[in-house]
Amino acid sequence: MSARTTTRRRQLGATLRKLRAGRGVTLEEAGRLVGVSKATVSRYETQSGPVKWLVVDALCRAYEVSEAERRAVVALAKDAKQQGWWSSFADSIPESMNLLLTLEDEAVREDHFSCVYVPGLLQTRCYTAALQQANEMRRSPEEIARLVDIRMKRQEILTRPNAPHLWAIVDESVIRRVVGSPSIMREQLDHLLGTGESANVTLQVLPFAKGAHAAALGSFVILGGVEPSLDVVYVDLHVGSLFMEKEQELDRYRLAFEYLRAQALDIDASASMIRRAREEL
Repeated sequence: MSARTTTRRRQLGATLRKLRAGRGVTLEEAGRLVGVSKATVSRYETQSGPVKWLVVDALCRAYEVSEAERRAVVALAKDAKQQGWWSSFADSIPESMNLLLTLEDEAVREDHFSCVYVPGLLQTRCYTAALQQANEMRRSPEEIARLVDIRMKRQEILTRPNAPHLWAIVDESVIRRVVGSPSIMREQLDHLLGTGESANVTLQVLPFAKGAHAAALGSFVILGGVEPSLDVVYVDLHVGSLFMEKEQELDRYRLAFEYLRAQALDIDASASMIRRAREEL
């Protein structure tokens, strides 16, 4: 991505457009409400170009958003020029990953359901490397090492002072599938048991015995903002990434996650299943 357009700026534009649409206000009406031109409002929503946070603040007030939501959007505007830590890895990160990392950097919670592999935020270095080596797109050892470094760096959000809460539900196949080698998988399962004890990480396993479940949608992540209206669903389609933010889409995935939480084993039983899977390797 060009340094002229940060992912924070893109997210700000998309958020402003969503807020205005939610109020049923036209570009012209929005401009009139805050004393700027229709063209200015449009430019703020096009995800590129400079912004004035005072105008963003005025737009939020005109759209009658909550106080918490207004503060979050204004903070995004103030940081719109700021490149994330991942900018130094720009040559190795696809466009969709830039947006995911920005959303993740701003999130206060993340709800993950994984039906194939351990969620990226909970992977060990060796497990991640094994996944990259198994990819059908052959990469050099240097490229793999760089991608692994990116994932390890990404995990630092879980240990920062304002760390988001991660609620991860993994299908039993995730802890049974041997990625890399038995020793790599044992290390990975030990890591899951360790991170599952963290105050900001909740880990559940959805056992085979539950049969059909609410995750016909496949693996997904709900990235939660300070207000529900700022939530975004992320789905990795392998051939591309999909971001969803319409209320009906959010409601569908939120409901699916609630069903999955109810169907999955509780925290203690999940840890016991992970220990059994480790012992059987």
